[in-house]
Amino acid sequence: MKSTKPNSHKRAPKNPIKFQLSLNEEQKEAKRLILANAITVIKGKAGSGKTLVACQAALDMLFTRQVDSIIITRPTVSKEDIGFLPGSLAEKMDPWVSPIYANMYNLYRRDKVDQIIADNFVEIVPLSFMRGRTFLNAFIIVDEAQNVTNDQMEMILSRIGINSKMVICGDLRQNDLKMQSQSGFDFLCKLQGKVKDFEVIELLKNHRHPIVDEILREYNDVLDNS
Repeated sequence: MKSTKPNSHKRAPKNPIKFQLSLNEEQKEAKRLILANAITVIKGKAGSGKTLVACQAALDMLFTRQVDSIIITRPTVSKEDIGFLPGSLAEKMDPWVSPIYANMYNLYRRDKVDQIIADNFVEIVPLSFMRGRTFLNAFIIVDEAQNVTNDQMEMILSRIGINSKMVICGDLRQNDLKMQSQSGFDFLCKLQGKVKDFEVIELLKNHRHPIVDEILREYNDVLDNS
């Protein structure tokens, strides 16, 4: 069957891939684990670069033709009722996926990223649209996974197909679910060492402004003592 993705010959850069941002050592280790496993869970505080690592690995594998597409999903924490927003499906999801696009723009040339998006090598799939799908030869990014319920997480995990990778990013300290105990991300973090081709890694280093660390530390101290 002929590919529905045009201009596939434009996907791979002629020269070795040079990203605009370099990963720190723990992020490099996270990327190594992503490339070595089918499913990788990346947990860490705000600013630790979870999504950045996932995006760099995804672009790397797409540009080097190890996968055919990048699939992005992210919970809206509104029971996936996005019908009230105007515009197309992509426009409705834009407020939730724009942070992922921002990471891609930070990592690589904006014109190149815009081109792979325009050529449908990047697909946005809301959680409520994932049931019944199987993603083959794809790199799947599940962002803000702490807001994915147990039932949703079970459904997401069953979408991964042959020759695909899935990276699940989250931080339980940013859980926005009404029933926080329903987070499927918490369950995944407990699977370390129990499932083959599955890895969990925590990023600890802040790569945003140093003040973020200080504010989060004080905030968590207040919560712990309240």
